[in-house]
Amino acid sequence: MSLKSHFHEAVHDLPSKSDIPAKEDLHDEGSVDPVYQAKARILNQALQEIGMGKYQWGLFVVAGFGWFTDSAWPLYAAVYAQLVTGLILSPAVNEFHFNKPFLSLATNIGLLVGVILWSFGCDIWGRKWSFNLTLFIGGVFGTAMGGSLTFVALASLAAISSVGVGGNIPVDSAVFLDFIPSSHQYLLTFMAIWWTFGQLFASLVAWPLIANFSCAPTGPCTRSDNMGWRYFVFTLGAVMLLFSFVRLFAFPLYESPRYLLGRGRDADAVAVVHKIARYNGAETTLTVKDLEEAARGAEEEQNASAHRWRALSEGSPWTGKHVRALFATKKMAWSTTLLIWIWGLIGLATTLYNNFLPYLLASRGAKFEDATYHTIYRNQVILSVVGIPSAIISTWTVELPNVGRRGTLAVSAGLTGAFLFASTTARSSPALLGWNCGYALFSNIMYGVLYAVSPEIFPANHRGTGNGLTGAAARVFGLLAPIIALYANLDTAVPVYIAGGLVIGSGGLAFLLPFEPRGKASI
Repeated sequence: MSLKSHFHEAVHDLPSKSDIPAKEDLHDEGSVDPVYQAKARILNQALQEIGMGKYQWGLFVVAGFGWFTDSAWPLYAAVYAQLVTGLILSPAVNEFHFNKPFLSLATNIGLLVGVILWSFGCDIWGRKWSFNLTLFIGGVFGTAMGGSLTFVALASLAAISSVGVGGNIPVDSAVFLDFIPSSHQYLLTFMAIWWTFGQLFASLVAWPLIANFSCAPTGPCTRSDNMGWRYFVFTLGAVMLLFSFVRLFAFPLYESPRYLLGRGRDADAVAVVHKIARYNGAETTLTVKDLEEAARGAEEEQNASAHRWRALSEGSPWTGKHVRALFATKKMAWSTTLLIWIWGLIGLATTLYNNFLPYLLASRGAKFEDATYHTIYRNQVILSVVGIPSAIISTWTVELPNVGRRGTLAVSAGLTGAFLFASTTARSSPALLGWNCGYALFSNIMYGVLYAVSPEIFPANHRGTGNGLTGAAARVFGLLAPIIALYANLDTAVPVYIAGGLVIGSGGLAFLLPFEPRGKASI
């Protein structure tokens, strides 16, 4: 018997939908608001009944734009570890003559503001506005960067653009997970394929433009001789704006039904579910009465707990209730704290590595005579291609019994740290490229799982806030690295080795997470 037939039979026999086969809830009873949990369970069953249809696959594409642009807009990304330059950083430095860490600092400040603003905001004013505005703001101000006449203008526009970019993945992951049936939650991990496509696209665009339209690393550098990075920024900005227009005008994003449930707007949540069903050409029997009956049952079964959660949820959403809810029980507080530390340690480690490795290699006599723009961007294309299998591997391993999300995150973080250590032994360009290929493969797996497991663990009505806390931790810790780079002894290997240890340690923390999303329905 099909799930849909079983659903209708259960509805015919009983007034509730409790008999519909569904995955076990990810969260234990009492770890989240029992009334919300009961209603979310009914909503999960309705989404499972509708299935993975045209609406969800369309959302996979438009939400993937966030991963794509977050990866393709690397204002201070590690293009090739021998120089640790961003795609626009070296030519911009040659023209404006500023210290490299300052642009990284400006960008990271913008990313920090963005992740807090949009992640917290999507739990307060809803997912729809945050989802649509992040790409638009990033595209407008990112494109404007190409017209910068001074470093101050470049850094300012980079920071404002990063405010938009910073909200992309935290908001988009929450939106996508809110709409898909529990049977397809693994697709949130596979969303990392858009990240690797973004890297590859940016590398392919940068290679001919920056390599052929940039002034020499030494000697005078004028604007007319250094247009490559501007052409690159204009191209990516235009793509980002195109993506934002597709979201605004070509895809009918409905407000998240889980967000609406969390705000007590049950009728609106039911209306959205029916719209999705019609869009997919499917049917649903979900009614407001079903949600009300589930809420009453939860209150009767757990009256004391429900009373505690009801008291917590009262008041304005601006008072910090979403943050308090993520620490309301010991198990939820432990989970939230661990995720914050994992994100923070990885954010610090990767930024330390990117800032210090080139100086360490130079101090140890590494020779990179072929470090031209052509070689740099050719190697970045290679690294981007290596990252493509990462999304496939991670999507497979997170569903393996006895491995799951926690095991995949722990193993990939350990291997990322191992290749990070190994890269310090490189003394030639081919050797460094080889170690970086391993680093790219496993770090992409690590980030793919990390970007998926966090929103899966956080309850949907507080998911944006949870993503904001973890994203902010990564940005705050990441801000420390360029500051350290300004004042630290760049000849020492200690920061690089600390970075490797932090990545491996963060993998160890993954084993301590109390919730394993594999095989369970996120609520």
